[in-house]
Amino acid sequence: MDLTTQYLGFAIKNPLVPSASPLSRSIDTARELEDAGAAAIIMWSLFEESITAESESSARFLAEQDTGFAEASSFLPDHADFAPALDLYLENLRKLKEALDIPVIASLNGITPGGWVEHGRELEQAGADALELNVYYVAADIAQSGSEVEERYLSLLQSLRGQISIPINMKLSPSFSSVANMAKRLADAGANGVALFNRFYQPDINVASLRLQPSLHPSTSAEALLAMRWIAILYGRTELSLGGTGGVHSTEDALKLLLAGADVVHLCSALLARGPAYLARILQGIGDWMEEQGFESIAEFRGRVSALAVPNPAEFERANYVNVLDGYSFSPGVMI
Repeated sequence: MDLTTQYLGFAIKNPLVPSASPLSRSIDTARELEDAGAAAIIMWSLFEESITAESESSARFLAEQDTGFAEASSFLPDHADFAPALDLYLENLRKLKEALDIPVIASLNGITPGGWVEHGRELEQAGADALELNVYYVAADIAQSGSEVEERYLSLLQSLRGQISIPINMKLSPSFSSVANMAKRLADAGANGVALFNRFYQPDINVASLRLQPSLHPSTSAEALLAMRWIAILYGRTELSLGGTGGVHSTEDALKLLLAGADVVHLCSALLARGPAYLARILQGIGDWMEEQGFESIAEFRGRVSALAVPNPAEFERANYVNVLDGYSFSPGVMI
């Protein structure tokens, strides 16, 4: 049975790729993921804020520590004794490349064009097979237009493309006015793939303290349906590699994305909750389903339920909305 697929220009052994998470910080855990069947791995994210803050902090100490007192520099620890975030990330990347036989994809997470993007070259030199650019941007400025938000993504991509030659995967938000057009513009600007969709973590309100508090809720299978819809719409209409991310917790979730047209399926919450070995269970389930259905390869059924393949493509658009609401039945005893 042929489970191979193409992703960002690589031929990989199957479509299951763990997405950016703390699991990649440990070499041993990364090996467990590979042993369980992971076809590639996306590293934990290197954040723009971390790079920028450390750069500014170092500059401040080096340039200003002896202002007004010539011996001040002797009171502080040598900055060379503390490895910055980038150096730690590069070391982790090198170790992953040495330990694994699968592609290792680095991850940069940021929202503004700037010097931090130039570190993409160092990630490439350290051995990254590809790079994912995760633009986690909440457009909260009421004066900022949708086109300005899109230009932010394109500008970041173009800046990174100017630094590296390896494939770039863009992790997108679902909030664009036209997701399909945005994917096309990203492809024209040099992207090799897209991951649909970035999951925004919403702050919560503590009603006792009247303050905001961080909130982390694991994804659910229902969340994967949004990615499934847009992958089905994009399938066959773009040369970009299509990755489905967010809400994949079972074999059935993974199969839906593949049937819609995904090249790969990204896993995160399920692996954090159940451990690396759970990936093997999903992979086994895909193989069992293929045998039951009589498919001998992923290529035979990928995109079988895309917008290009179904009898009524409108079901991926407004028709589904109308049918769901129009066909809703109230429970017995409910009065209108």
